[in-house]
Amino acid sequence: MNLLKISVANLKEKKLNSFLSALLLTLGIGMISLLLLLDRQLDEQFKKNIKGIDMVVGAKGSPLQVILSSIYQIDAPTGNIPLAEVNGLKRNPFVKTVIPLSMGDNYQGFRILGTTAQYPAHFEAKMTQGKLFDASMEVTIGSKVAEATKLKIGDTFASSHGLDAQGDAHGEKKYKVVGIFEANGSVVDQLVLTSLSSVWDIHEHAEPAGHDDHEEDHHEADTEHHEEKQVTSALVQFRSPMGLMTIPRQINENTSMQAALPSIEINRLFSLLGVGIETLRALALIIISIAGLSVFISLYNSLKERKYEMALMMSMGATRSRLFLMLLMEGIMLAITGFFTGIIVSRIGLLLFSKAAERDFHYSLSEFSLLPEEIFLFLGALVIGLLAAALPSLGIYRLNISRTLAEE
Repeated sequence: MNLLKISVANLKEKKLNSFLSALLLTLGIGMISLLLLLDRQLDEQFKKNIKGIDMVVGAKGSPLQVILSSIYQIDAPTGNIPLAEVNGLKRNPFVKTVIPLSMGDNYQGFRILGTTAQYPAHFEAKMTQGKLFDASMEVTIGSKVAEATKLKIGDTFASSHGLDAQGDAHGEKKYKVVGIFEANGSVVDQLVLTSLSSVWDIHEHAEPAGHDDHEEDHHEADTEHHEEKQVTSALVQFRSPMGLMTIPRQINENTSMQAALPSIEINRLFSLLGVGIETLRALALIIISIAGLSVFISLYNSLKERKYEMALMMSMGATRSRLFLMLLMEGIMLAITGFFTGIIVSRIGLLLFSKAAERDFHYSLSEFSLLPEEIFLFLGALVIGLLAAALPSLGIYRLNISRTLAEE
């Protein structure tokens, strides 16, 4: 007696019940798997880009907005801050590094970021072609920028004002590509990096009439001129924990800037997102529980309808244990089917989510391999299938062969 073939035939006979049970398991497992994948990859992305940054200073406003715009490049900045105040931070004995950032333009939706050589060095970005920018209007582009825009070494382009690709173009001044970064999975991949002077030069022509007395030659770089300049924000790293305890309060109380602490703000963001994630996870567990109940009801009804068939099989030599095992196999097959289709559904969901994130924020979520947690999810699906099948299948041991055959 081939139990596997009989189990498959029984599932095919009850197509609708089998389909609904497998569908519910697929939905529940798919949702949990997708949440695991998103949680793992978003956590990795956030941690990788935040590494080594103890504080961000920017214009007063939302501290979370300062973090998202300055570190992750996925929000609009809160405004500008004086370069003189940023330079003042460098003189603080508790401060190790200060990396100024200046933004406001884009090219085909990719942000142009004015900064220093410390920025790519912080993210350990290496060159795959060309060199790092070292003069005004020179840019070094990330790997995603190069791939999407087809820019090559020596190409020139005009930037668009603002962070929207539809902004007005600065056609009178053009950037020149002098280098391309190697892909390293950090925010650098999606940026066009240039010097601070490039950003100042590109916007000098747009100074209001009341500021004409401050206009100078685009290539002049004396200290007084730079002290009058502004930047968007700055990334700060401390020498010791004492800096974290004293400097943020001093900045918030005594300067026009705002200090935002990445560790606090990102934890706050994840706590807000966590409410929705936990709700979805609870919903997925409810769906899986309903799926287990569906398997239980399906096999219970099937056993009632197939009592004569079971009694006939036992009269022909089949043992109760073998019939019990046959019914268990039906539950296990439904669980396995639900698990693997759920895993496929979760990968399709991740692919769609990744495409949306790539389109809107230029972040990609490309890790589709099986997670260690999903092995436990598989074991959980098997347990649900076994329990759902075992409970109704126990009726095999209470089946009276002679009475059942006589009744038919």
